[in-house]
Amino acid sequence: MLLSFQLHSAQTTQALQVDLAQLVIAGWAGRDAAAIEHHIEELAAIGVPRPSAVPLYYRVAANQLTQADTVQVVGPHSSGEVEAFVFAHGGALYVSLASDHTDRKLEAHSVALSKQVCAKPVARDAWRFDDVAAHWDQLQVRAWIEEGGAEAPYQDGTLASLRSAPDLIRGYTGGAPLPEATGMSCGTVAVIGAIRPAPVFRMELHDPVLNRRIGHRYTIDVLPEVA
Repeated sequence: MLLSFQLHSAQTTQALQVDLAQLVIAGWAGRDAAAIEHHIEELAAIGVPRPSAVPLYYRVAANQLTQADTVQVVGPHSSGEVEAFVFAHGGALYVSLASDHTDRKLEAHSVALSKQVCAKPVARDAWRFDDVAAHWDQLQVRAWIEEGGAEAPYQDGTLASLRSAPDLIRGYTGGAPLPEATGMSCGTVAVIGAIRPAPVFRMELHDPVLNRRIGHRYTIDVLPEVA
C-alpha cells in the first residue's frame, strides 16, 4: 500500500513515499502485567476472549492502511485505538501514528477477523526512529472522540507502559530487523471509561523532548448492516 509522509527531522522536512507490503498489529503489548490484565478485562467486558499468549502478532492485509480523512465501516460497532506505528523503508526504521480501528462485535468471535475488516488510518507525518529511540518511553499517545457533539478524552498514556518497538520487532522476527516494506502498530493504552464507538476519532503522538507532535483525525461513515 503506497503511503505518503512528510518526514520531519532536526532542520528539514521532506516528502517520503513508502510502499508497504506487510502489516502487523502487535496486540497485548503492555510492558506491565497489571496493565495488560486491565486491557484484557476491558475487552472481556464486551465479550472478547482472553488471548492465548502475550504479545500476539496479528497479520492484516496491507491494503487496509489508509491516510484518508473518512473510513467506512459496516454497522455501528467499531472503534479506534491510538498506536505508535513503525515501518521499515530503505534500510531504515521510521515512526508515525495509526489507529487500529476494530469491529468490536466481530471481535467477540475472532480478534484476527475483527482487525481485518476495518481500515487502519495512518497519519501523514513521520519521524526517523533513531531521533526518538533514546527517549521512546517518554513519547505520549492520546486520543479523543466526539460525544454529544463535543470532543471528549478517550486515551492518554506514555509508551513506557508498552513494550518498546525494538522489543516488539524482536518478538515478531525472532531477533532480525523489521523486514523491508513492513509496518507494525505497537500496541495501545487503556481507554478512559468504556470502549465505545464514536463518529469522530482524533489521535496524537507527542514528543515532549523534541517538542513536536504527529496528529490525525478521521470520521467514521457507518454503512448499513443488512442480512
